[in-house]
Amino acid sequence: MKTHSTTVAVLAAFLLTAAPMYAQHEHHPPQAPPAQPPAEPQDEHSGHDMQGMEGMKGMEDMDHDMAGHGMHAMFGSYPMTREASGTSWQPDSAPHGGLHRMAGDWELMTHGYLHVIHADQDGPQGGKKSFSENMWMGMANHPLGSGRLGLRAMLSAEPWTVGRGGYPLLLQTGETANGIDPLIDRQHPHDLFMELAASWSVPIGNPKDESSFFVYVGLPGEPALGPPAFMHRFSGLENPEAPLSHHWLDSTHITFGVATLGWVRGPFKLEGSVFTGREPDQNRTNIESPKMDSWSTRLSFNPTKNWSLQASYGRLHSPEQLEPEVDTDRTTVSAIYNHPLADGNWQTTLAWGRNVKDPGTTTNAWLLESAATFRRHTLFGRAEKQENDELFGHEGGVFNIGKLSLGYIYDVLSTDTYKLGLGGLGSVAFIPSEIEDVYGDRPVSWMGFLRVRV
Repeated sequence: MKTHSTTVAVLAAFLLTAAPMYAQHEHHPPQAPPAQPPAEPQDEHSGHDMQGMEGMKGMEDMDHDMAGHGMHAMFGSYPMTREASGTSWQPDSAPHGGLHRMAGDWELMTHGYLHVIHADQDGPQGGKKSFSENMWMGMANHPLGSGRLGLRAMLSAEPWTVGRGGYPLLLQTGETANGIDPLIDRQHPHDLFMELAASWSVPIGNPKDESSFFVYVGLPGEPALGPPAFMHRFSGLENPEAPLSHHWLDSTHITFGVATLGWVRGPFKLEGSVFTGREPDQNRTNIESPKMDSWSTRLSFNPTKNWSLQASYGRLHSPEQLEPEVDTDRTTVSAIYNHPLADGNWQTTLAWGRNVKDPGTTTNAWLLESAATFRRHTLFGRAEKQENDELFGHEGGVFNIGKLSLGYIYDVLSTDTYKLGLGGLGSVAFIPSEIEDVYGDRPVSWMGFLRVRV
């Protein structure tokens, strides 16, 4: 406990010491007042000129503002492109695709994806399966008092299109398909209800400070722990394989019961959550009762529009259904760099996660992933290294494993509303010699898929 608290404290101190750098390089110097004042002041919440939206001069102006991401952010006075899954941040310059609309004072957005996949995992522990990964998300926000109300819903049909047993994925571990046996070398499906959450944020202090206070509650929702979930960060969303590090970094993105309080000041966000530590059970279509028996804290820092950094720590009470007496201390650190291209985008994520089980072992996971789009082409890759103590049960030892994946998508159709692409990926697993008799020597796997993205 002391070691991990010290680690988070040192990382937090490092992020805080970078504030003067941000002040020098990101904040513009005072300027002389314009010769003629603007007809409408800039909205202090979005940082964008909202005259066309606020005045509702016409549908053409509204569509222009919405296409330029003129929507308000839910948690502070910054571009809404900064917001990712739950209350997590990504770089301001990251793409934030979706369909945007206005309904009176309501700002609405929806987006989603559908993958139709055939997977072939090689080796004695491999398997084949055709299935579909999918997600739909709707968001809405509206002025409420001196602040802003936010609503979010995220749903998935994977309980039916993937099935309770998940899909074959070598070296993946976590959760259960039947409440009795652990899922090993398989990835579990997401729940029908991935997020049903509400938030309220209010500006505080001097508007020039860009400070706000917010509260976020969800059943389910996502606590302040880890980087954005892998299907919400640009570097990972095009890859249909779930990361092996999922249960070391972002598995709490579906938590049945969470309440988060946060404070934003310019490029910094400090937040804390209480939530249910137990991961979703094998009944993927229900809403589970909240326990609120765990807690976490996270410090986020966006020093420039292209960078997003976070350090977080959480105490998870009994996260695994099959190990009810085991608690986990989780520490994560991540850096996301986003680079807009003339006809696309390029993003890279580097992340580290540590699980300290009480009682049990201490294991680490490292992830490096990147994705680049150029017109109709998308190239993505991921490299992972992990200490896994679950492949042969928790008494079977800790094994150093690794994986390297590379994939490509070509968009057959691409419009302002959706993209239809055909893609494939190949993966090679790195197996330690002591378990080669079970997995084989560097088994190679592949996936072919059709992707539809709104």
